[in-house]
Amino acid sequence: MTMRFALIGLDHRHVYELTQYLMDAGMECAGWWPVTTNPHVLAGFRKRFPDLPEVAERDRLLDDPSIQLILSAAIPNERAALAIEAMRRGKDVLVDKPGITTHADLAAVEAAVAETGRRFMVAFGDRWASPASAKAKALVRAGAIGRLVSTTGMSPHRLNRDTRPDWFWSARTNGSILVDIGCHQIDSFLQLTGREEAEIVHAAIRTVAPERTPVNDFQDWGEMILRNDVATATMQMHWFTPDGLADWGDGRAFIVGTEGYIELRKNLDIAGREGPHHLFLVTNTKTEHIACAGEAVTTMRDFVADLRDRTETAMTQSHCFAVCRLALAAEARALGDR
Repeated sequence: MTMRFALIGLDHRHVYELTQYLMDAGMECAGWWPVTTNPHVLAGFRKRFPDLPEVAERDRLLDDPSIQLILSAAIPNERAALAIEAMRRGKDVLVDKPGITTHADLAAVEAAVAETGRRFMVAFGDRWASPASAKAKALVRAGAIGRLVSTTGMSPHRLNRDTRPDWFWSARTNGSILVDIGCHQIDSFLQLTGREEAEIVHAAIRTVAPERTPVNDFQDWGEMILRNDVATATMQMHWFTPDGLADWGDGRAFIVGTEGYIELRKNLDIAGREGPHHLFLVTNTKTEHIACAGEAVTTMRDFVADLRDRTETAMTQSHCFAVCRLALAAEARALGDR
């Protein structure tokens, strides 16, 4: 039997990729609710998926017993409540990051998962869609760079001021920059180290250039240092990608081991190699460029199989909650230090 999903929450562009990933993994889209705060996303979705059925009544999707999964890229601070509603109506849930924006929402979602036995998963970007990150994880676990020592991640983003909806500019609705963007890097660090715990050594949030935004307190810079018994992670995220770059950001990571290191250029190689997903491996015997664009990322197929078989191969529920908890703790640390 083909598994089916429905889309409720069409407020962020990530919904394009997540919808396509689920269909590529073998799921059928049973319908989508066209209510949104962002007309640019609505127009883009209709253009990309003209054959998918629009459903005017939201409850029809939540109550349809043939639908196993609700996908959502709603306003971030509304995702938890929608997820709880869906789980209590018998659905598993996949939400765009950050998924959880407050400690109260995290506690409520954890309680709903325990109560219903349903799944709540957050689509942290690198895990679901980065061939270079998948290759790096395999190399680290195979011992290619010896014992893991540290990771450094950089997540620059283009501001795209003119196409952002009002909720984007408020940490109350969008989550802080450490929660919104930092959750990706926390997920990658925990995944590489094979742990669900880390100490927050440092966390900071800044408003560097308020003149670039319609509000004075938009968080345009964030940084964290995390540490566990395996390695240390330094993380940087900001909204200062210049318009001259040929992508929305030059996402990079440096992974250092006792016998070598890996550099990832996730979006593009500014040295001139075409396309995204570049990995550079340096060891005691060689320096090598590995083009990862053709590497398969099986996370979404694993996730769909997990929904069917009630397994946890794509990501465990406890790991998902651990990432959310650490991002919120880092935010609290940063705000407390201001």
